[in-house]
Formats: sequence, C-alpha cells, structure tokens
Amino acid sequence: MSQIQDYQQAGPTRAIDLSIVVPIYNEVENIPPLIAALRYALEPTGRSYEILLVDDGSTDGSRRVLQRKALDDSRLRIVLLSRNFGQTAAMAAGFDLCRGSTIISMDGDLQNDPADIPVMIARLDEGYDVVCGWRKGRRDRALTRKLPSWIANRLISWLTGVNIHDTGCTLKVYRAWVVRRLHLYSDMHRFIPALAAGVGARIGEIPVRHHERKYGVSKYGIGRTLRVVLDMFVVRLIARFAAHPMRYFGIACLPLMAVGTVLGILGLIHLEPSPTGLFGYEVSLLELWDIFYMTSSLVVIMTALNLFVLGLLSELSVSVSDYYSHAGIDVDSRRGGSESRVVGVS
Repeated sequence: MSQIQDYQQAGPTRAIDLSIVVPIYNEVENIPPLIAALRYALEPTGRSYEILLVDDGSTDGSRRVLQRKALDDSRLRIVLLSRNFGQTAAMAAGFDLCRGSTIISMDGDLQNDPADIPVMIARLDEGYDVVCGWRKGRRDRALTRKLPSWIANRLISWLTGVNIHDTGCTLKVYRAWVVRRLHLYSDMHRFIPALAAGVGARIGEIPVRHHERKYGVSKYGIGRTLRVVLDMFVVRLIARFAAHPMRYFGIACLPLMAVGTVLGILGLIHLEPSPTGLFGYEVSLLELWDIFYMTSSLVVIMTALNLFVLGLLSELSVSVSDYYSHAGIDVDSRRGGSESRVVGVS
C-alpha cells in the first residue's frame, strides 16, 4: 500500500478530452521546459486537457518545483508518491486519477517530443484504441540502450504476437477504457499494447521524434533486461491464456492421461507371442505388477491431475479477480481546499 497526494486547483469536476500522464523522478531541470512544451503542443488542438505529473519519490527538489507550478495552472495536477515505486507504479497512479476520454503517457526527460501528440491523436481517431510511438531515429547509446532494446522488442513481438517496433517507448495514446481495464505492476507498462490486445484493443504505431537527454541522467541501465524478459513470459501467459485457462490446461493433461493409462495397462498384463492369440500375442495378467511401468504410469497420471487442478484454480482465479478490470482506489477529497488525498493504491 502507498499513499498519494494529488494537488489540484479547486473547482467543479468537468469532462476532459485529454489527460497526459508523465512520471517524474529526479528531473528538476526538465520540468519547466516540459510543461511549456506540453502547453505549446496541446493548445492548438482546441481540446480540453489536464497534465498529471506523477512524482515517483524524487529527492532533487522536483517536488517543490511541481507544487509551485501547480499553483499557476488549474490544468496541472501533481501526484506525489510517498517513495520511489518505479515507472509502472507511477503511471498506474496517474491512470487511476486521470479524467480524460483520451489518455497520453510520456517520459519526463524531454526525450519524447510533445509535438508528436496531435499527430498520434489523429491516428487514434482513425479507429485505433492504442497508438504507440516508434523511436525510429532513437538518440541513445547503441551498445547499452539501443541493442538490448532491439533484442527485447523482437522477443516481445514474437512472444506476444503484437507486431510493433518499439515496446519501450513511453509515448503512447490510449482510449480511456483500455487503461481502465488493466492492472499494472512490476515493469508491465512496456507491455500495455500486448495486454490491451488481449482485451480486444486495436493497436497502431507511428514514428515519433526522439531527442538526446539535455539535463539529468538516465534512470535505466542494462540490469533491467532480466526483469523485462521475466515479465515478458508473464504477459504472454496473461494475453494468451487468461480468458479460458482451463481449455489450455485441459488440452495439456488429456494426452498425459492417455499415456499414463497405457503405461498402467502394460504394467498389469503380459504379452507373449502366440499364433492363436489376438494380433499374434497371448494376453495374460501378471501375478506381480511391473514396477517400471506402474511407477511411470503413476508419475504421468499425477502430472496430468496436477495440470487439471491447476487449470481449475486458474479458472477460479480469473473469475474472482477479473484481471483486466482494475480494482481502483478510494478517494477522500477535501472539497473546501485545493488538496485531496488518495489512499489505498494496490
């Protein structure tokens, strides 16, 4: 459990067209130009918008800058996490609080270009549910960033069946219903397209600009590769099997049951060549079981039963938890002022 403070201007709640969710972690120098670039990109669209800057436990003064900026613009909402939970948790917190019918996520380091947002929204309006940015001309180090990312993108596309070039690009545009139905944890934010495809979303992709980092240092290293690989297999399981797990586990256990039954029969009978026997063999029961066949039969049948029970438990788990529907959070708003506190983020 964590606590979040959402600082926002007092005023009536109204419908919002666009919600921009930006995780922030020790980006004190990037915050002012980031906000200015977002305003410059969003104002010409003519759509109402809000910007949610989620501070993920910054220690460099980013919080003070965010709080000051929030006092000057009612469209700026600041969410403060009690400590550093990671980018996925920060994005999930922003998704829980945003009010827009279209949701945009992006990094807070100014490497994503806010000027690409209107083009991505136009692509979304063509009938897609998620539009992913593709950093086609990525401005990062080749060995430590671009090469591992290229390998991970190919693996993710192959395993999940969602053919996009750049799963790691945070700049994405979603219809609100997509993020409302997803429960994000670990480093799952990079797998949102695969998870969204699992609930029937149409996925699009468009090349976007990518700039070199001007201020601060990157928060990601090559050590995250192992976490991404492990999460990748979890996502494949969720995307492919979560809807009806019993079908897949049942299909897997049936041939094992058949093999175990055959081994058990072979452990009980004795076959002896005979011209008058069935198929050229005389069949008789053994006085003493064949230990090899019987042991093998028991092992295979127990494995099949375990798969069957695992399928039942998975089916119950999916039915009870409703994975693709986020449980949400409880909000305790102080209507009389400009501060509200959100508690109970799972």
